[in-house]
Amino acid sequence: MDNFRNMALPNTSLLLFVLQMCALAWQAWAIVDLRMEDTVEVYMDDFAEIPCLYTFTEKPMMVMVQWFVREREGHRVRISFSDLTMQKVDENTSYSDRISVRSNSDGETLTIQDVKLSDEREFFCQVSGLAAGNGEGRTLLKVFDPPEPPVIEGVLSGVSVSGDSLAKIASCETREGFPKPNITWYRDHIPIHPANGLANMVTLVTRESSGLYTVQSELQYKVTKEDKDAHFSCEVSYFVPGAVRTSESKGINITVHYPTTSVEIWKESPEGFVKEGDTVEIRCQGDGNPPAPIIFNREQSDVELDSYQGLLVLKEVSRADSGVYECHSLDADAVNHDELVDTLQLTVHYLDPAVVVPKDSEVMLKGESLTATCNALSSLETTTVWFKDGIEVGRGHIMQLQDATFDTAGQYDCEVTVASLPGLLTSGSVHIIVQGSPQMKDAEREIELTEKVGGWVNLSCEVRGHPRPTITWSITGSQSQSWREVVKRETEDQVQSVVMLKVTTDTVAVCNSTNDFGMETKTYSIRSIPFSQTPTARKTSVDNSGVIIVVIIVSILLLAILGSVFYFLYKKGKLPCGRSGKQEITKEKTNKDDIVVEMKAKKTEESVLLKGVNGEQKPPIDQNSTLSS
Repeated sequence: MDNFRNMALPNTSLLLFVLQMCALAWQAWAIVDLRMEDTVEVYMDDFAEIPCLYTFTEKPMMVMVQWFVREREGHRVRISFSDLTMQKVDENTSYSDRISVRSNSDGETLTIQDVKLSDEREFFCQVSGLAAGNGEGRTLLKVFDPPEPPVIEGVLSGVSVSGDSLAKIASCETREGFPKPNITWYRDHIPIHPANGLANMVTLVTRESSGLYTVQSELQYKVTKEDKDAHFSCEVSYFVPGAVRTSESKGINITVHYPTTSVEIWKESPEGFVKEGDTVEIRCQGDGNPPAPIIFNREQSDVELDSYQGLLVLKEVSRADSGVYECHSLDADAVNHDELVDTLQLTVHYLDPAVVVPKDSEVMLKGESLTATCNALSSLETTTVWFKDGIEVGRGHIMQLQDATFDTAGQYDCEVTVASLPGLLTSGSVHIIVQGSPQMKDAEREIELTEKVGGWVNLSCEVRGHPRPTITWSITGSQSQSWREVVKRETEDQVQSVVMLKVTTDTVAVCNSTNDFGMETKTYSIRSIPFSQTPTARKTSVDNSGVIIVVIIVSILLLAILGSVFYFLYKKGKLPCGRSGKQEITKEKTNKDDIVVEMKAKKTEESVLLKGVNGEQKPPIDQNSTLSS
């Protein structure tokens, strides 16, 4: 009869009510089936539906359904009632404005809106079919609210590996979840379990006024040097309707303090070989954390070198900076102080100025041989290249000059380089002077010319030698005042002289070149011819040349006459060709007195053109009236 303790009395007589109760008691087991779910799970602030399904073995005359909820104190309170005539939500309960009941052919469904944490309790469905039987079922409503993602914080000051006690390294917090969430710690994604002397977790659970849980967990851990690269994280696991979910925090790396056990030194710059003048940076670093102070010194020297935060800078190094450099760690927590040292061998490569033998200049006699050397002291293997006038003439430290000629003379430059270190380069030079008697540039030593009387000729003489030869002219035959020197050019070992001579008679002109080693001559034999004859270069028959000239002049006159006739006919219009086809015939007037004489020596010699106009002969402009003595 406890099931009907709170049942509302219908508006019937007390006797009828007693009879009904007796009938219900008699038929208590006549109901065939009443089905309710053991639990219904729902998110907070959502709605919940609790079904109550029932069937009777025989059709009841009336069905009465009542819904109850168990209060925190343990007693039950009715929240809804329905029968054939009415369906009513009880007033003055915590569910009066949040529930509704929906009936169907096989039962009823209780719907709860805006579910709260306080709604997590048992709900009862009581069904009465009077004589057809009755029954009761219950459902536990479970409410869930996921917590916020976990927040992890590491110890900012760092953790030391010294000591045997556990140290707090991080904390993790998740807020406002229901039911209470759980926190698990991970190291590099591997779970950390409590272990005596190695790890411990201190958890603090707080129930907020809202009924939600906030969970804080502190990880206490025995840190080792290997933990400096490890990542720690925490994971919160919590229940949701029908499942368990997790949320992981970001990973953090904790700062681990540990003493220095070794140091390392290396050359940071420049890369490769070091040469004189470079700026060298040497770095030294220990494996402790925080980094301990570093000092530098040279081997077998107690003098501390200036450095900053483990960096030694050597500016514009020289070979004197070569040697062994040491660095030391000054870690007060280190155990093996004497072993905290490392060394570096620094080699500064050099290339001294080039030494050329013979030095500066060397005088050779024509036909002699000479061995010249060019080298430079270096810490690396060198290569030497010889140049003359910018053109490579040899390779190697030794240069051989055989059978010297005047062309051998000049300046020879040598460059000494280091193939493995391109920045090293030096150079030197030697000036070679080749001495010898004068040497004419022309192979011919005797030249014969012919020239008409009163004509002008140019005579050239170009000589090489060292010391530089002196040129003098000796002229016999023509008058002394009828010739002059018009060109004179001089270099270190060459001289060129050009004289202009007016032929008045047969003449012999001799170019004499002399220096300390000898003399060389060049002779011009000039045969004069009467004014009416044409001069020739070399021996030429006067009669034959006169005949040729007469033939040429007659031919020209005939062509001129013929051209005049054709031109006259053309003007009169008696030629068969039209205007479009006229041809122009130009008479070329030639004077047999117009005579040209030109004498050229080589490309370097001066050429002078003499031309007589209307029988007169005019000398060219005087370029140099001074004769070399």
